[in-house]
Amino acid sequence: MDEFKLSQIHFDVLREVGNIGAGNALTSLSKMLERKVDMSVPVVSMVSFDEVSNFIGGPENIVAGILVNLSADVNGIMMFLTEQKYCRPLVEELFGSTGLLAGSVGLDEVVLSALQEVGNILAGAYLTSLAELINKKILLSAPSICIDMAGAILSVPAIEFSKVADQVLFIESVFATDEMDVSGYFILVPDFESFKTIFTSLGV
Repeated sequence: MDEFKLSQIHFDVLREVGNIGAGNALTSLSKMLERKVDMSVPVVSMVSFDEVSNFIGGPENIVAGILVNLSADVNGIMMFLTEQKYCRPLVEELFGSTGLLAGSVGLDEVVLSALQEVGNILAGAYLTSLAELINKKILLSAPSICIDMAGAILSVPAIEFSKVADQVLFIESVFATDEMDVSGYFILVPDFESFKTIFTSLGV
């Protein structure tokens, strides 16, 4: 495999993709809920797999992870992560006015389903932005959700992709709720060839 290292130019391009994707994701979520959703300007960085869990409270912190697989012209994964303690407040903030949570308690099936849909919409908006920017096709799998320790959730993509990419695109967004600010994290992990496809398409 040819050596491929990310330069500052590559990082700047990925950061801009993250910013554009965040705006589109927020628009998609607002349209679905038919109301304005407040989200901070995302913080976009490139971090190693080993560092990701430290950003979300450490490898033993319990988190929810929503995963979609990417295929077609770009292969890899995208994952939305948030700490378990924020799962219900986030869903209540986003869906509380819809009546969806009537009779719902704790992290039941209704909350997990809503959280999975949020992750799916946000990831889809990010990846649609990327696909349009590079003029390539990116297909998404149906989302899957898991609640476990951060280290356990991240171990599967780490094992699969650490051989082809030692860094991931890490995007932190903060949703402002009535009770607290809820941090949500995205990781985008294209495989080695897809990294090259993205940057070649962007002329980098």
